[in-house]
Amino acid sequence: MKKVLFFVLLCAVWLAPPAQAQKFGYVDTEFVFSKMPEYQKALGEIDKFTDKWSKDIQDKYVEIEKLQKTYQAEEILLTDDMKRDRQRGLSEKEREAREYNNKVFGYEGLLFQKKKELMKAPMELVQRAIDKVAVQKKLDFMFDKASDFVMLYTNPRHDYTDYVMEELGLDAASVKSTAGNAPVPKTAGGDSPATNATTKPK
Repeated sequence: MKKVLFFVLLCAVWLAPPAQAQKFGYVDTEFVFSKMPEYQKALGEIDKFTDKWSKDIQDKYVEIEKLQKTYQAEEILLTDDMKRDRQRGLSEKEREAREYNNKVFGYEGLLFQKKKELMKAPMELVQRAIDKVAVQKKLDFMFDKASDFVMLYTNPRHDYTDYVMEELGLDAASVKSTAGNAPVPKTAGGDSPATNATTKPK
């Protein structure tokens, strides 16, 4: 769906009459997010919840394993009715563990909801900055270089990443000067975002 929308937008740009030329730009949101303290804090919180829920699930299976070993050690001493009761108890524990795992890590589970909650604030900050830059620079379209569709070539003069970062209070110049000393996320096109934000469009 995103690719179809992107194609439609490109057609609108290409087919626009010269007298009504449309102005467009792009932003590398992946690079912007990687430099946002708010985003990094959210990632840290998500990791904490992931670790906690993973441990909870692991503890449940450790308990099940202990119960299984106890049952195996005592099985010879149990009556048939007692064996069935123990087996039902083990099956119930296993079912509860599976259900809890699905509740946490399943489709739109607790982890998904927590990510959505924690990422809302930084995403809204970036969106507001993009909207403001687009209005200030009189842009008709603003594309995301980090989105699903592949941008095979990007002219740096259409790159508005620096403006968005400045709107967010991030020092783009200092970020670039240190970018070579730390891993920088790759975009869908395979280029390093730091190398594509060298020239500001006017």
